[in-house]
Amino acid sequence: MIVRILGEGQLEVPESAVGELNVLDAALEAAVNGNDEAAFRPALAALLARVRQVGSPTDADDLRPSELIIPQPDATIAEVRKLLTDEGLIPG
Repeated sequence: MIVRILGEGQLEVPESAVGELNVLDAALEAAVNGNDEAAFRPALAALLARVRQVGSPTDADDLRPSELIIPQPDATIAEVRKLLTDEGLIPG
């Protein structure tokens, strides 16, 4: 699966990581829905760190579209809220 981190680029993330990323996504979604800034920053940082850890950067000439879009590290709660779907940032 191709994941774009806004402002950074795309990573190819194995499907086997989706379950773990969904757990981190749920924590981020809960922080956003609760307007909990204290929980939001660490939840966003944890999701980004894990995506970077399990993902491999795609080549610059790789034109495959992103299947998921993750906000940049300095995103606000309002910016992340705009990206959320009924399933959070990461479906499944």
